[in-house]
Amino acid sequence: MKYILDANVLIEAKNRYYGFDICPGFWNWLDQQFAAGTIVSTVAIRDELLEHGDDLTEWAKSRSDFFPVLDADSLPHLQTLAVWVRAQQYRAAAVTEFLSSADYQLIATAMGNGYTMVTHEVPSDSVKRVKIPEPCIAHGVPVISPFVMLRRLGARFDLRTP
Repeated sequence: MKYILDANVLIEAKNRYYGFDICPGFWNWLDQQFAAGTIVSTVAIRDELLEHGDDLTEWAKSRSDFFPVLDADSLPHLQTLAVWVRAQQYRAAAVTEFLSSADYQLIATAMGNGYTMVTHEVPSDSVKRVKIPEPCIAHGVPVISPFVMLRRLGARFDLRTP
């Protein structure tokens, strides 16, 4: 199984659970998983991270391969998502925001490549914002939390020596 990461996975990790200064193992693990072809994100997410001007920005800058551009398999899904979101009950501003967001490209990439979406977002009934799980669920893209992904992939950040 392959996973695609939402920006909030990386931002929350940096800000809370796996700060660069307290858990460098998490970031090394991400590099290992990327090298193994297990996880990826998108250039649209990278662009979002570059706006922060912090340690995560520097991390993202040095890993352009981790954040590839939209590929040919993903492009048709942009239209599918656009049609879907316009047919829902979202407010016009929510639709406009979604269609200009990194999430739009992220979900299209997941659809085009058979990825499981990894995000902290949860489904919502709100008409004010399109959250990642709604279009994913509607289009058969599995959605899990980062902690489920870590467990599935057997991540271990153990300070003990073997």
